[in-house]
Amino acid sequence: GAPSHTTAVVAAVLLLLFLGVAALVYSRCHLNIKLWYKNSYGDYELGDGKLHDAYVSYVNNDQDRKFVHFILKPYLENKNAYKVHLNDNDILPGGEPSAELLMNMSRSRRLIVLLSHAYLEQDWCTSNFRQGLLHLLELCQRPAIVIVLEGQAKRMRPDVKRLMDEHQHRLTVLTWRHNSVIPSSVFWKELALAMPRRVVYPNQSAGDPQTTLQDDKDPMLTLNPDYLDCNSDTDPAGDLGLRLPVYKALACRAPVLPAVPIGAAEPKPSDIDVSDLGSRNYGARTDFYRLVTEADV
Repeated sequence: GAPSHTTAVVAAVLLLLFLGVAALVYSRCHLNIKLWYKNSYGDYELGDGKLHDAYVSYVNNDQDRKFVHFILKPYLENKNAYKVHLNDNDILPGGEPSAELLMNMSRSRRLIVLLSHAYLEQDWCTSNFRQGLLHLLELCQRPAIVIVLEGQAKRMRPDVKRLMDEHQHRLTVLTWRHNSVIPSSVFWKELALAMPRRVVYPNQSAGDPQTTLQDDKDPMLTLNPDYLDCNSDTDPAGDLGLRLPVYKALACRAPVLPAVPIGAAEPKPSDIDVSDLGSRNYGARTDFYRLVTEADV
């Protein structure tokens, strides 16, 4: 009879099913997998003489300033303990890098640019964006991080989009969307991948290292203080009796002193003479309050 191909067909179907599930899981969790690998086996960028983890360039208008100070900076500094340097000035005056940019870029590990419409209205962006972008890329040892707002990305100039596509291997373009405010959103995961590996010190739950070194006994900064009832009850079911031997000491009675008869109390002579109380004049004296006498008048 003809050979049966049932086993081969079943194996092929199972293999295709496994590959499909693996592809689905990777498409949904690839950022989490990359973050786990980076936080576990990534290289630390320490000992390079840098003072800041990120140098943030933005324009000082209401929208950009609120985004940087109330969204981006708290996430980087408070949640991930990064050191951030902010600059709202023109970093390429006249199309050339400023002294402030050269100094701070040499001290920073990453460059973050909030590329908004107001940012693109600067002189170096309107006159020669290509040359300015090349200057920035020359100063960056790692790919520059460019943040684009969702509403403004669709109306960006065609030449800016084309240049960013040409240098996409040296740029990390992140789009801020309406749902990016969620801490587990794609935006924050991609930003974490573009930033240096976060340094996690052991025993962070023990409190502030400065407080620990100073041996501060403040109860608000001390875990499980001795005078608080932080231990579990040794007898949760109630007192079931004495478990340790109790030694009763002999009662020691105080000696009884003989009672002293209380006689009639003799009046003690008073040291104050009160015989002339009736002849004393208690009227208020007014001569002390006279500043001018009648004779003077």
